[in-house]
Amino acid sequence: MEKRELGRTGLMVSEICLGTMTFGQQNTEAEGHAQLDMALANGINFIDTAELYSIPPKAETYGATERIIGSWLKARGGRDKIILASKVVGRGTSPWFRPGGEETRLTPRQIRYALEGSLQRLGTDYLDLYQLHWPDRKLGLFGEGGTTFSTVSTADEVPLEETLGVLGDLVAEGKIRHVGLSNETAWGVAKSLACAREGAPRVASIQNAYNLINRTFEIGLAEMALREKVGLLAYSPLAQGYLTGKYLNGARPAGARSTLFDRGQRYQKPGVDDAIKAYHALAHEHGIDPVQLAIAFVTTRPFVTSNIIGATSTEQLGTILGASDVQITPELEAQINAIHQVHSNPAP
Repeated sequence: MEKRELGRTGLMVSEICLGTMTFGQQNTEAEGHAQLDMALANGINFIDTAELYSIPPKAETYGATERIIGSWLKARGGRDKIILASKVVGRGTSPWFRPGGEETRLTPRQIRYALEGSLQRLGTDYLDLYQLHWPDRKLGLFGEGGTTFSTVSTADEVPLEETLGVLGDLVAEGKIRHVGLSNETAWGVAKSLACAREGAPRVASIQNAYNLINRTFEIGLAEMALREKVGLLAYSPLAQGYLTGKYLNGARPAGARSTLFDRGQRYQKPGVDDAIKAYHALAHEHGIDPVQLAIAFVTTRPFVTSNIIGATSTEQLGTILGASDVQITPELEAQINAIHQVHSNPAP
């Protein structure tokens, strides 16, 4: 398993990161532990979670994923052998995240509260990477569509300077080692880097969605990632399972995420099925598993630091890990880009 530097931190993380958001709903504690064991055995040293998880978020399972990882760490030991990342929720109205049902904001007080909860659930006294799950300012997130920026008011935003300032304090206190962004824009990355020049901690990474049917990161953010060494931690490389083909033509297989939770609207837009069918045909033409083609494509992008994969079984995880044997040849690259030219970003 190739290791890549996380930003400019000196930390070397595996090119594949184990995403864990299914732990606590789709996966039991024992199943989560089995996935973590398998990941470690296959050279993965990078684990990603969030206070929000498991998914879909609800009061009864808030923090469940972190607790499962924490019980695994307690049973197995070896905290120093993994790079552990978590996230603090951004602006929102879900009432279970903060005492008294307070609206979530990226204020110093709330960030400290969230971090202490994550550390307790994980059973560790520090995080290697602490990420802002999404911004405090109002944006069209998670495929919901854009914002008319000319009409956006900044009056009630928590300034990034204030948010990054408390993160800097937490670095100084040894509770976090490095800072990252998630679901962020090129402006957000640039502003964060400007804050670093004024003494705030320098962001090491950005965790955004990126896959064959959503390559919007390449427009602006990819250059930022390469030039500034704020690498992409790519989530949803299989587009929430849609790139497996299991949802084609409206299919809803029993036990699948979109069948259980109906949260796949980002990948149910016009043109998505046609794009997926084209990539599947290409994979079969080359004798490649379509899942492994999708994973290998993401992992081999030069601006990707780590590809965050997720599975609900060790069998699925094994298939995904097999993508390391797939070579994206110049011919295959050209064919992928030809499909992208015709079916460009149907699921942004």
